[in-house]
Amino acid sequence: MSERVVMAPPLYMVQKREIIDRFIDEYIPPSDQYPQALHEAIRYSINAGGKRLRPILALAAYEACGGNNEIIYPAAVAVELIHTYSLIHDDLPCMDDDDLRRGQPTLHKKFNEAVALLAGDALHDLAFELMARTGNPDAIRELAEAIGTGGMLAGQMADMEAEGRNLTLEEITFIHTRKTGKLIRGTVRIGGLLAGASTDYIRAITGYGEKIGLAFQIIDDILDIEGDPEMLGKPVGSDSKNLKATFPGVVGLEQSRQSAGKLIDEAIEIVTGVVSQPDNFVQIARFIGGRQN
Repeated sequence: MSERVVMAPPLYMVQKREIIDRFIDEYIPPSDQYPQALHEAIRYSINAGGKRLRPILALAAYEACGGNNEIIYPAAVAVELIHTYSLIHDDLPCMDDDDLRRGQPTLHKKFNEAVALLAGDALHDLAFELMARTGNPDAIRELAEAIGTGGMLAGQMADMEAEGRNLTLEEITFIHTRKTGKLIRGTVRIGGLLAGASTDYIRAITGYGEKIGLAFQIIDDILDIEGDPEMLGKPVGSDSKNLKATFPGVVGLEQSRQSAGKLIDEAIEIVTGVVSQPDNFVQIARFIGGRQN
């Protein structure tokens, strides 16, 4: 099992983030276009920072599976828009009621709750408009299933219902694999589907996505306990304050660290055994395992 090591993003992630940011700016309506307040709010949230992990994973999967044209970019941006919409809604007073996100006021604090709600809705709509540009029904369906009532929404609902309860390992795993893991899993599958990947490749990257998706959320739980608030861009301890179900709350910190490390190792083993050029997958997995924000 590998240890959790803090590291900077690999060069691949840095380069791809710059590309993704250019396409995001191209696809999102300008802030001076009506309704200006809504477009300004959208750009405020999407430009607030973030690793662009999900679109980068889509690109990595697409390239590893032999894709070689720009059809991946609308899809890659779409998953980032979905991720951002989920954060906006998650921060609302009716959900987690958070004041800070990535070191700046959450959208409903910067504007108001109604604008935040509409901005999230608009990002959801634009994401599927971009997915439609791919012309690939399987990829569009993959995104819908990742965020639907069997995916991200199921995890969010289960998370809300779990507040203040003592959970089993099975229950917390259910929440994490759906609330966070399903979109990450769907992201790599979208990349593979758009590249026309073989069944073996799709199976491998699916397993990889499932492992790193769960590891990502476990590490998120750990960072909420012992992370650096300045690096996180928000106070630590919010999960405990809000009586949220967490992996450390169920199995303890040390077991959580071990579980996350094991998942990262397993993800790397899956792709290196099948994918002919797994280096980018390996680097991204190791970065997730050592992240501090």
